[in-house]
Amino acid sequence: MKFTDKAWSIFNQSINDYHKYDDVNRQIENPYSEEDLIAHLLYKKNWIDTVQWHLEDIIRDPQIDPVEALSLKRWIDKSNQERTDMVEYVDSWFLQQYSNIEVKKDATYNTESPAWAVDRFSILSLKVYHMKQEVEREDATPEHKASCQAKLDILNQQHQDLSIAIEELLADFEAGKKYMKVYKQMKMYNDEDLNPVLYASKK
Repeated sequence: MKFTDKAWSIFNQSINDYHKYDDVNRQIENPYSEEDLIAHLLYKKNWIDTVQWHLEDIIRDPQIDPVEALSLKRWIDKSNQERTDMVEYVDSWFLQQYSNIEVKKDATYNTESPAWAVDRFSILSLKVYHMKQEVEREDATPEHKASCQAKLDILNQQHQDLSIAIEELLADFEAGKKYMKVYKQMKMYNDEDLNPVLYASKK
């Protein structure tokens, strides 16, 4: 099975599992053990994305209580950090996979690491799922459904295009035509030593 087929299947499994309860507070029950590390990581990555997708919906409620909104904003910040951590875990897995590949002298570096492409792939699976929901909404107008179907068609095309691009990138790594260089994100806003508001509050 191609990597992108496996990832897409796992992402949709995670999304469907989440929507059995549709509860942002529900804890993940990862069906993949760490023995199948990449499947374990992909499921966890998408679960984080799925929960955050719904947090972003909730916080946009125009009637939301400001205190609750602040709490949700902090939750979303924490989720963004977890999402970044998961991307780096996935990249570590890729680095290990290609650690014994002999890199060609003229090998080039890609603009993004494979895991950040996988991150976009995960978000895309959520866009497809939720756009399909809009197409199938019983209370929606024909115009709304038609508009959403047009958008869904584009998202499905993006799925095909991004799948091809990821598979081609992985093939280049396997052939030694490209090499991996992973930069840690070094996010500053959650770090008490780097965020000036946080380190000022410790004085």
